[in-house]
Amino acid sequence: MSVTLNGTSASSSSDSVGISDGTITITEEGTYLISGTLSDGMIIVNAPDTAKVRLIFDRVEINSETSAPLYILEGDKVFLTLAEGSENTLSNSGTYTAIDDSNIDSVIYSKQDLTLNGTGSLTISSPGGHGIVSNDDLVITDGTYNITAASHGLKANDSIRVTGDSQLTVTAGKDGIHAENDEDTSLGFVYISDGTIAIEAEGDGISAGSYMQISAGTFQIQAGGGSENGTKESSDSWGEFRGGSGPGGNGQAPGRTGSRSESRDASQSTEEDSSTSMKGIKAAGDLLISGGSFTIDSADDSIHSNSSVTIKDGVFEIASGDDAVHADEDLTVAAGTMNISESYEGLEALHLEIQGGEITLTASDDGLNAAGGTDSSGTQGGRDGIFGGGGPESSSSDGTILISGGTLHITASGDGMDANGSLEITGGYTVVAGPTQGDTSTLDYDTTARITGGTFMGTGASGMAQTFSEARQGVISVSVGEQSAGTEVTLTDSSGNAILEVTPELSFSVIILSSPELVSEDSYTLTVGAASEEVEAG
Repeated sequence: MSVTLNGTSASSSSDSVGISDGTITITEEGTYLISGTLSDGMIIVNAPDTAKVRLIFDRVEINSETSAPLYILEGDKVFLTLAEGSENTLSNSGTYTAIDDSNIDSVIYSKQDLTLNGTGSLTISSPGGHGIVSNDDLVITDGTYNITAASHGLKANDSIRVTGDSQLTVTAGKDGIHAENDEDTSLGFVYISDGTIAIEAEGDGISAGSYMQISAGTFQIQAGGGSENGTKESSDSWGEFRGGSGPGGNGQAPGRTGSRSESRDASQSTEEDSSTSMKGIKAAGDLLISGGSFTIDSADDSIHSNSSVTIKDGVFEIASGDDAVHADEDLTVAAGTMNISESYEGLEALHLEIQGGEITLTASDDGLNAAGGTDSSGTQGGRDGIFGGGGPESSSSDGTILISGGTLHITASGDGMDANGSLEITGGYTVVAGPTQGDTSTLDYDTTARITGGTFMGTGASGMAQTFSEARQGVISVSVGEQSAGTEVTLTDSSGNAILEVTPELSFSVIILSSPELVSEDSYTLTVGAASEEVEAG
């Protein structure tokens, strides 16, 4: 069945197509081939609730001055197919006037399941509302889509799924892709298994009110104008070189009763209640990424979950005005390549685990942060002066950092690793460069820091320094005086063989080294720049 649009009206030989001036109504199941131009009008699908309706757009151009050019009112499932090689355009002038009890506020508005496919292209312009809305499921399996919308680009109540060879370009005044169900929190999920997606959004790039899964695809996301619009914060007490509290104390600087992260999170929460969320990829539930290529530039967190984040693979280029990756509960990185060029904190969660992958990150505050409970340090391994300890253990937080594999390079202007709880390294290759100024340290933990495997090379400040409280391999922790960035550090054994080598990118006054090759109580030669000294592994 064919429908030909002729400027102000249309023609069709099918009894299933009703035409009233610029309004075309499809009332029965079937496949409808639509072509032509409609200067001010709309297509309405109002078929039985069991009907499967397929619309094929072949060089269609529809503008509606006051409503949606395509309105799916009733039907079981509706498929919009873009004919091969065809270029199609749907637009609204910026005004939506009610025509029934539906809140039509988009160029394509569907009250039913909607699937978009085909090998043509579709351009959508919505200067006063959303691009595409489905009150149920919205599926895109292939085709090329260029969407400009004052509100959300894609919006669905139940789910948004993008698969196949889809190419999606979205410019949105709110979120690029937004799925949320106010009545059922198990719905409102996002699933993406392929495609090329480019989003420039004033709000979130991709947002799910429930869980999100991404297994493949190429993503270019800018949220909230990018990282340059993020809130820049510096570590507290810069320039105030205060030592620990002495043996048996909690090691905190005077007046320090909570972590920088908690203070920042409290103020951030208040701000977010009254402002637009500007995250790259965000899920209220669990977020799983198992593959894909991601370039994310966001004013707020680049990857965020109110629950847990799992990254099993993928390539990530991230610039964030806040955290690069944040999870309220668990954050697990199993594999992948991650380059974080800018962030407030690099990776943050209550429980942070790095099992593998290659991670390079730069943070204006902490590189890794396990934030939970309060930041009152326990006396065992707490900030008791340089490399302090002693006194009975007292835990004040449940946060954990576990590194069991992977390669990790951290450059942090705050703490290299901040565990509001415990820290454990069992494997992997970790390099930390921290600053020498302010209330910072290479390792910052409340209860214990344990190393049983892997290589660790850390540099940073001496004033509040901590080293590992437990070890099953040799550990060397020394103060070396103020050293400039780029000073080479080499550790050699008694035979002159180099065991560890590092060239910190920031100035430093403390060095912490550990490796399975280091034996406790054996002597080694530590060379810092042109100076050498004999040191003993603890």
